[in-house]
Amino acid sequence: MSEFQPPALLKDGHLQSVLASLSLRRRRVQRQAEPLLRAAAPELIDCGQGVRLLAEHTPPAGVPGRMAVLIHGWEGSSRSMYMVSVGGRLARAGFRVVRLNLRDHGDSQHLNAGLFHSCRLDEVVQAVRSLQLRYPDERLYLGGFSLGGNFALRVAARAADAGLRIEQVAAICPVLDPRATLAALDGGLPHYRLYFIRKWCRSLERKRAAFPDRYDFGALERFRDLRAMTDYFVCNYTEYPDLDSYLRGYAVTGDRLARLDVPAEILLADDDPVIPIGDMQRLARSPALRIHRSRYGGHCGFIANYRLESWLDRYCARLFGA
Repeated sequence: MSEFQPPALLKDGHLQSVLASLSLRRRRVQRQAEPLLRAAAPELIDCGQGVRLLAEHTPPAGVPGRMAVLIHGWEGSSRSMYMVSVGGRLARAGFRVVRLNLRDHGDSQHLNAGLFHSCRLDEVVQAVRSLQLRYPDERLYLGGFSLGGNFALRVAARAADAGLRIEQVAAICPVLDPRATLAALDGGLPHYRLYFIRKWCRSLERKRAAFPDRYDFGALERFRDLRAMTDYFVCNYTEYPDLDSYLRGYAVTGDRLARLDVPAEILLADDDPVIPIGDMQRLARSPALRIHRSRYGGHCGFIANYRLESWLDRYCARLFGA
């Protein structure tokens, strides 16, 4: 079990999850991460086959030697508070920090004609590979949050085939079984379902505006739950024949991580309202994989005190040897 112990009034998993993205925290997080943000520059990463992903790149302030690539969660971005907060801590420790946006995230809907979906692993592998080829003498660390944690684990499982040398992976509250997560989002508090539907619809409207001749989604307000909405887009805009095939396509349960040979640690919370803790029992056991389980923390929360500081900053810094 983790040593994370929030104060009594912050022990609720839903509260932890909400506090993580509370706008009240943004000014403090940005102030602490000021060196990261001041030196950051947008960068387009060529992933081959005409695909480009947008990143925010902060060079190391001192002698280069370590690079951290961070991947946000679904409908997050390189500017999500957990990305900025953890990135700021690593930048202060001397890391090169690359905050990578997945396709159609971070206002990048105009860059690629095809829609984002969670099985688009190849382009993320190629983005990480491109960065390592550019900085071959720097040790590479990979961190991901929620869906980004799922991507980080799948990139690590493909590392040998892709020629990647990864020192350590940190997967924070990663999606393990997408079917269980989808059920949790639709069946839990309405806040989570409405939050993701609203953000997804906003992203889709930007995509439609960028490619008006290609996309006509109809009235997006017709969708009332994430399962029906996901099913529509899978069947109409991906190569997958049905929803279950698609969800299995990016699960990391079963034997997906059986050949993992990159040191990786998964951080899970028992009170996570989005990632059922029981899903961890269906992970393949690899000697390279460790599971760090916490009683508290919610979904990518881990708010440590009433100043709303994040314990994740210290956790990731320690795991990456900072």
